[in-house]
Amino acid sequence: QVQLVESGGGLVQAGGSLRLSCAASGSIFSINAMGWYRQAPGKQRELVAGITSGGTTYYADSVKGRFIISRDNAKNTVYLQMNSLKPEDTARYYCTTQVTTPARSTTTYWGQGTQVTVSS
Repeated sequence: QVQLVESGGGLVQAGGSLRLSCAASGSIFSINAMGWYRQAPGKQRELVAGITSGGTTYYADSVKGRFIISRDNAKNTVYLQMNSLKPEDTARYYCTTQVTTPARSTTTYWGQGTQVTVSS
């Protein structure tokens, strides 16, 4: 079993910054892709940013130039640095990781989510 623990959400004024963290622990042989999704009330969950095991990154158009995703493989942790935040970034943010277990099975796990609220 794998657990994901997220932290770093909160309330911030427009133009401010927040840094989200998500640490994976448990039965892990390797971690492949890692990413962040978000879901605002009444909207579908959307992919915000992703990063492969090799460090290739992907960003949604709405966050390009403002958000930076990174990972620390030694700590099994993925980060999302969010700058120049806008009220429309308000959502619950979920991390996701694709984990290969020692038994060589691969499963995608989700964190419990952390709330980000941007006031205007």
